[in-house]
Amino acid sequence: MNLLYNAGIVLYVALIRIGALFSPKARLWLEGRAQWRTRYAEKLGEKNKSRIWVHAASLGEFEQGRPLIEVFRDKHPDWEMVLTFFSPSGYEIRKNYPLADHVFYLPADTPTNARAFVNLVQPDVAVFVKYEFWANTLLELHKRNVPTLLISALFRPAQPFFKSWGGFWRRMLGSFSHVFVQDQASFDLLKNIGFTEVTVAGDTRVDRVLDLAEQAGENVVVAAFAGQSRTLIAGSSWPADEAIILPAVLNEPAGWKLVIAPHVPSEAHLEKLEKQIATFAHPGTVLRYSAATPETAAKARVLLIDNVGLLNTLYRYGTAAWIGGGFGKGIHNTLEPAAWGLPVLFGPKYEKFEEARQFVTTGGAFVVRDAPALKWQLETLSVPENRAKASAAVVAYLLKNKGATRTILTWLGEKMPDLR
Repeated sequence: MNLLYNAGIVLYVALIRIGALFSPKARLWLEGRAQWRTRYAEKLGEKNKSRIWVHAASLGEFEQGRPLIEVFRDKHPDWEMVLTFFSPSGYEIRKNYPLADHVFYLPADTPTNARAFVNLVQPDVAVFVKYEFWANTLLELHKRNVPTLLISALFRPAQPFFKSWGGFWRRMLGSFSHVFVQDQASFDLLKNIGFTEVTVAGDTRVDRVLDLAEQAGENVVVAAFAGQSRTLIAGSSWPADEAIILPAVLNEPAGWKLVIAPHVPSEAHLEKLEKQIATFAHPGTVLRYSAATPETAAKARVLLIDNVGLLNTLYRYGTAAWIGGGFGKGIHNTLEPAAWGLPVLFGPKYEKFEEARQFVTTGGAFVVRDAPALKWQLETLSVPENRAKASAAVVAYLLKNKGATRTILTWLGEKMPDLR
C-alpha cells in the first residue's frame, strides 16, 4: 500500500504539472512549491525558539484552526509558529497572516520531501486540522516523537479507516498522539477500531464565532435600517439564492426588510441586483451600504452590502439569516448567525456540514428549495414562539460544542509542562 500511495503522489504532481498549462490554481500550486527547500531554509534560519506547526488544507480548515492559533499565540508569544497550506485558495489569502512567523505550502508528500520538510521545520508540536492525512509526513513526525494532534475532526463509517482493507489508513491514525473530534459518533467509530487516544472536544469554530459575537461593535447604519422590523440577513448569497429571496420578500407589501451581502460584491453583480429588485411588486427603497446614513437607512427596504468583512457583525440585527451556497457547491458559514441566535435558512446542498445537519434535525435551520417555500417559512418565523424555538435550537448546539480550544490547550499543557 505504501508503494501505491507514493506512486499516487507522484502521479498527482504530474497531473498538476499538466493542469498548470491551463489552470491558474494549478500553476499557483506548482509555483508556490518551486525550490521550496532553499526558500524555507532561508526563512526559517537556525532554530532558536520552540516551534508549533499548524497545517490546514485550505481556507476553511484554517478558519477551523484559527481559534487555537490565536489563543496559543496569546498564551505563548515566545514560541515560533509555522503555518502551512496544501491549497492555493488558503495560502494565497493567508500568506501574510500576522500571527504566523512563517506561512508555507506543504510540499508534495513523498518520503524524501516529508523527511526534508520536517528536518527544516523541526516542530516541537504539530497540529493538523480536520481532514489532513499525509502518510509520509505523519510517519516522520511519529519517528521523531513529535506530539502530533488532529483537531476538529469528523469521521464517517464510509471512510477507509473503518473498512476491512483500511490498515494503511489506520496506521496513519496511529501516527497522531491524540485526536480531538467534534462529536460522539466520531469518538465511537475510532473506539470501535481500537483507537483510544481520542477526546470529544467540540468544534473550534464555535469558540471563534462566539468570541467574534462578544467583541462585535455596533453598526449604526444597519441598526437604523433594521429598527423594529423583521429583517432577513442574506449572507454570502449567490444569484441562485437571490432568485428565491427577492420574490419571497419583495412581492409582499410590508413584512420583512432585507440585507443582502453577496459572496462576491462586484459592481456588475450589485448593478444587476438593483435592476432585479426594481421589478418586484413592493421593492421599496434600495440602498448600498457605502452610501447609506442612519437616516436614509431607516427608510429603506433593502440594504446591499457592497464591501467585505462586515457580515459576521451584521447578524446581530437580523430576525433570521439566509446562508448562500446551497444551490451550488455547498452552504457557507451557518455558525456566525447562530452565534446571534438567528434561525437559519439555506438551499439543499448542506449535507457536508455537520452543524447544518444538526441545526436542521433540531429545528434551528430550514431547507428551502423555492420562493413559495421561503415565503411560507418567513411567515412561520414571524410568529415569536416559532422564532424563539428555532433560536433556542441553534444556541443549544453552540453551547454543547464550545470549549474545544481550551480542551486542546489543556491536553498540551498536561503532556508538555512548558505549555502550562
